[in-house]
Amino acid sequence: MKLVFCGTPAFAVPTLKLALRAGYDVPLVVTQPDRPVGRGQRLTAPAVKTTAIEAGIRVTQPEKIKNNAELRAELESIQPDAILVVAYGRIIPRWMLDLPRLGNLNLHASLLPKYRGAAPVQWAIANGEPATGATTMRLDEGLDSGDILLQREMAIAPSMTATDVFPLLAEMGADLMMETLRELDEGKITPRKQDDTRASLAPILTREDGRMDFSRPAMTLYNRWRGFQPWPGAWTILSGKKLAVHRMLPTEVRGGRGAQPGELLVEEGTMFAASGEGSWLELVEVQPEGKRRMTAGEFLRGHAVESGNRLG
Repeated sequence: MKLVFCGTPAFAVPTLKLALRAGYDVPLVVTQPDRPVGRGQRLTAPAVKTTAIEAGIRVTQPEKIKNNAELRAELESIQPDAILVVAYGRIIPRWMLDLPRLGNLNLHASLLPKYRGAAPVQWAIANGEPATGATTMRLDEGLDSGDILLQREMAIAPSMTATDVFPLLAEMGADLMMETLRELDEGKITPRKQDDTRASLAPILTREDGRMDFSRPAMTLYNRWRGFQPWPGAWTILSGKKLAVHRMLPTEVRGGRGAQPGELLVEEGTMFAASGEGSWLELVEVQPEGKRRMTAGEFLRGHAVESGNRLG
């Protein structure tokens, strides 16, 4: 079977590697252009490009694909049986959807129709879901609305962050995609329409999503912190400056009744923040603006912070 692979970040790499190990012919990988990364804005290749080059596969990095005559001609000359799309980051145009006999097969990191969109893993964890999963589907022109092929569920432990879940889902999803390819080719899969009435959205994250709203219960803030790793994380404002919170725990606080959301309680080198519905968060590790990460104890020794100060 001849495949074209479209993908960009590390999440897509296990699927590409497994397709190669399974013996599929992959003459072309399509990925996004190299982008500037980090403080130095160093031009960096996508993880999928690096993997493809190591495997000796031709790579193309078009900025746009909808009306790209050169890409269209190349794909038509290849005549792939299927196009695999894993976290590519581009809308697939109609001409490309219609090209392969098995269609454009997408691996999506949620149990569709839940969490359609750019950040399904992050929002599932941020919303406190006990489980997530992977779905393979045949792409259509909608947003993650294509027919479902196969699905597999994965539990989310209460301590797991998005950083923990991503690689596990990537490996599980790669296996699921190989199973999908085999069974589609053998005619063993009956595609299922999605129930649009059960759909929920997982929009792309913004910096503001990481801002802590202490009117929310402590467990909600903790789940959002777990989901928004490594970015945008969790942050607030203290004395007019940004304070990032790198580790936190919902906790019980004696004698904390009557505190307003965002009010700090400082006890013996430990820092607690009052949250919604009478709940409390322990701020375990923080990072003041322009400084390094540090424990709450280190922070309190170097900053004039006391009970009654407000966050937010």
